[in-house]
Amino acid sequence: MAEKYATYAGHVVGPEVFSQLKPSSTLPPQQQSSRKAVRRSKPALPVQPDAMPVSAPAPHQIITSLKVTATGYTAGYESTGKTAKHPQYGITYSGVKVRRDKNTVSTIAADPKVLPLGSVLYIPGYGYAIVADTGSAIKGRKIDLYFATTKQVYKEWGKKTVTVQLIKRGNGKCTEAMLRNFSRAIETHRSVPQSLLEEAI
Repeated sequence: MAEKYATYAGHVVGPEVFSQLKPSSTLPPQQQSSRKAVRRSKPALPVQPDAMPVSAPAPHQIITSLKVTATGYTAGYESTGKTAKHPQYGITYSGVKVRRDKNTVSTIAADPKVLPLGSVLYIPGYGYAIVADTGSAIKGRKIDLYFATTKQVYKEWGKKTVTVQLIKRGNGKCTEAMLRNFSRAIETHRSVPQSLLEEAI
């Protein structure tokens, strides 16, 4: 994964999409002038984030809360160096396939020394996620959220400092069966049942 950051149309994007984006200083003149017009007008109201289709975990389910720097990545060449023809395209370090489903559960990358593979998190604005991947630039309190396209990375996320809730500490493994179990449970309950968190998956 690359370690550079850039702004694009006012968004700070994660290191994995840097090479595809133009610096904001190269915006077309019409976009630059529209920015000046905004500065002369009344301050805009803050944009409210879309309501999440899932519910946050109950207080008693939260093991700990962590303040992290979260960026976004894709399975594409700009993030992984692999094309769609590569046999390992879209395959995470744990061996499962990347997935993004804000209605159930998604896969993310983290430092296994901080969040072991198989750890389950709730990330405000992103939803439930399971640590299934790692990255050379993802060290310490940094996480990388999977998105299907680079457009989604910079439009929906970019780079944020966010407080995430750990609701299950992983045992160093993440399997497709685990993803299926959590996906079905969240689809039914809109959250993670306590019974599933207590299972040895």
